[in-house]
Amino acid sequence: MRSVKIAVAALMALALAACGQQKAYQALPDDMDMGNKDAKITVVEYASVGCPICAKWQKEVYPAFKAKYVDTGKVHYVFREMLVGGTEEVTAAAGGFLLARCAGKDKYFAVNDAVFAAQPAIFYSTRETLSDIAKSVGMSDAQFDKCMGDDAQMAALNARVQNNAKTHDVNATPTFEVNGRKMEPGYHSLAEIDAAIENAGK
Repeated sequence: MRSVKIAVAALMALALAACGQQKAYQALPDDMDMGNKDAKITVVEYASVGCPICAKWQKEVYPAFKAKYVDTGKVHYVFREMLVGGTEEVTAAAGGFLLARCAGKDKYFAVNDAVFAAQPAIFYSTRETLSDIAKSVGMSDAQFDKCMGDDAQMAALNARVQNNAKTHDVNATPTFEVNGRKMEPGYHSLAEIDAAIENAGK
């Protein structure tokens, strides 16, 4: 479990629009999500691709979770971006999220998977590792360089992180919400998530 750290010091205060009648756990326009949007259960994961505990969950639990719930249409899965940890972890996560967004929604989760899998090497050779991932999803060197230097996208990422931390009251990763009910931050086994989903469905 890692404490949240906002990456860019010069963040401007943003007036965040109210969600109206939308439930906080439903996907927002700038969220990334997968699965059945009409599912009775929505699982939100607040995570960083630079968080080692998140990477452990991604490797050990996520494949079974996805097969059991997302691929079957039982759960709508929403991923919300966070930046946590030390300088190396935040730098890798920020670059990873920028790359995932540049790659497009259809490749977003594939890039996230690759960044998670590249830990811990990505902390010591961030740009080179991200460049290799970019090539693996069909991006040219020029596209990669443009993506990494996109100040507007970096500001948008930090706005999302700030919103997730403050508006949704998340201060550590990974944090899971099941129909708006937060689980204790940290690593959770599939059995623990099964129980939370079962309870939310009652």
